[in-house]
Amino acid sequence: MADTALQWFKTEQREGKTFVFDPLRKRFVALTPEEEVRQKVLYLLVEHLKVPSGLIAVEYSVKVNGLDKRADAVVFGKEGQPLMIVECKAQSVKLTDKVLDQAVRYHSTLQPKYLLLFNGTTCYCFKVEAGKLQTMDHLPDYEEMQSM
Repeated sequence: MADTALQWFKTEQREGKTFVFDPLRKRFVALTPEEEVRQKVLYLLVEHLKVPSGLIAVEYSVKVNGLDKRADAVVFGKEGQPLMIVECKAQSVKLTDKVLDQAVRYHSTLQPKYLLLFNGTTCYCFKVEAGKLQTMDHLPDYEEMQSM
């Protein structure tokens, strides 16, 4: 597991800035506070929740009310259907109703079964059942995400 973690959190310095290697995008990206949280949640999804890395889209484009937006990550099922929207915020940002509203707007377009909000210390996961958000007491692994 330590080798895998090294792959995820490999950093380099360029012109006084820190960059982190994103194994999903296969490139170094600027290590902002939000990107640090995104890398932690991507690691969690792949290494602990067993989501195939090829079925996660990072910074996924979503049209919301005619506007171009980007979900931090979207987990897809094997048939290509969106299963989960992941919204990340920097650790200093509280996960408020405003953050949830942002994820819900993405949900209105993509219609996944799950929403995950994460700021590095706090995590909220919701399942959408009959059009209503149900707070979950655990994070679903990939097998559970795919179950009907």
